[in-house]
Amino acid sequence: VIFPDMYSEEWSRNRQGREKSVITNFSFSQLPDEEKMGRIKPHSAQGELQIYSEESIPDDRYHGIYFAMLLAGVGFLLPYNSFITDVDYLHRKFIGTSIVFDMSLTYILVALSAVIVNNALVERLSLNTRICVGYLFALGPLVFVSVFDVWLELFDTQQSYALTLAAIAIVAFGCTVQQSSFYGYTGMLPKRYTQGVMTGESTAGVIVSLSRIFTKLLVEDEKSNTIIFFLFSVSIETLCFLLHVVVRRTHFVRYHTDRARHSWLKVQINNVTTKKHSGYQIHYDSINLGNGSHGDGIYVRFGVLKPDTKRSWMSVKELLGQRCAVAREIWPYMLSILVTYFITLCLFPGLESELHNDTLGEWLPILTMALFNMADFVGKILAACPYEWGGVQLLVCSCLRVLFLPLFVMCVLPVQRPLLAHPAWPCGLSLMLGISNGYLGSVPMIQAAGKVPLQQREVAGNTMTVSYMAGLMLGSAVSYSTYSLTSQFQNSQSTVKFTQPA
Repeated sequence: VIFPDMYSEEWSRNRQGREKSVITNFSFSQLPDEEKMGRIKPHSAQGELQIYSEESIPDDRYHGIYFAMLLAGVGFLLPYNSFITDVDYLHRKFIGTSIVFDMSLTYILVALSAVIVNNALVERLSLNTRICVGYLFALGPLVFVSVFDVWLELFDTQQSYALTLAAIAIVAFGCTVQQSSFYGYTGMLPKRYTQGVMTGESTAGVIVSLSRIFTKLLVEDEKSNTIIFFLFSVSIETLCFLLHVVVRRTHFVRYHTDRARHSWLKVQINNVTTKKHSGYQIHYDSINLGNGSHGDGIYVRFGVLKPDTKRSWMSVKELLGQRCAVAREIWPYMLSILVTYFITLCLFPGLESELHNDTLGEWLPILTMALFNMADFVGKILAACPYEWGGVQLLVCSCLRVLFLPLFVMCVLPVQRPLLAHPAWPCGLSLMLGISNGYLGSVPMIQAAGKVPLQQREVAGNTMTVSYMAGLMLGSAVSYSTYSLTSQFQNSQSTVKFTQPA
């Protein structure tokens, strides 16, 4: 199908001219509707059709786009952080259970599946559709649990336990599709915006931790402060969603995303000139123009053979081949981020949420989690420093973090008198764990996109997210081994209290 509005009226009026020029028409039937609009501008005086203009590069005035991307990162992890940071409420409601460990593992398993689904849908659904659906999946369970479970208390303990895990699963799917899509999204923008998104992830932890501390200090009733805590999280998540809707329409974002898509389109054109590729067929026609253009040329039209047919096994093979090719270029960065988050999830939030101290009581896990989130935030800010790491260097530094594992174990063992019993030890270790996680979890993601061509950056972002989620899943699974340590502590504490004389 040829689009009449893409052609100059001079084509029909000036057929008798002596010169010829080259006109190129593209059919975008396989692209999402939002990508068809505004992509093609009228041909220039030389008779060439232009996909986008580079005459002026838009500026991010007042760093508004950066701030919006930072809040986008907040939106990824704020719902999950809202559930796990309320650790005192969870321990009181689900006494003697491994609720935090179960929530962590549920989130990671569903999130890994969501990353794989998102990679499969990256060619089928538009970027904006995936992000908006992710926001809705994140907001729904957060509102439902805060109103019907925490406020109205419509469920008993067993039902509430199952409902909490189901809510975590839905949040995990939505937030991960949203997160993976955003990394591909920011991969099309300058590097600092990927760093902004990752800083936002840590900001989510800081916001949630401070929110829980202040609501617990200012409102004595546990039910009331928990409701306020959840409603505050809902309002922040809604703000993140509205900012995304506004920012994606700005000239700055449209310029950079159009530029990346134009680069992808040129690759498709190069492929289609040598063979039939992904359902496209090339047609050659000669057109004579009489408007003074120079040189002989041809009118080239790309039409879709079967736009409504399903993808063949060959297209799936090509999809996997594309990701393998990208993985060969960025494998040290993939392993680095996998190891970093594997070690972190072995300890956080599971083991840290179960730390106990006679002096601080239930405040110790709240403080250690808050310190981790703040340090993680600082680490991701430091990741913006202009230093180019080698992939192998990052991998070695990530592996050195394994030293945190025995140090945290010494904070809980032996059960009666841990080797590192003073609360300063877990607090200090949480600071170091957080700052190293923030830095080594951000730099590989930021630098990996620069190791591949522009048209492959969205794929690189999605591929890095797969490694990131694999590290989270493995670490969360291993963290269950630490639950036996903390459960022994809880059992011994309950025994001591039972045998104390009245």
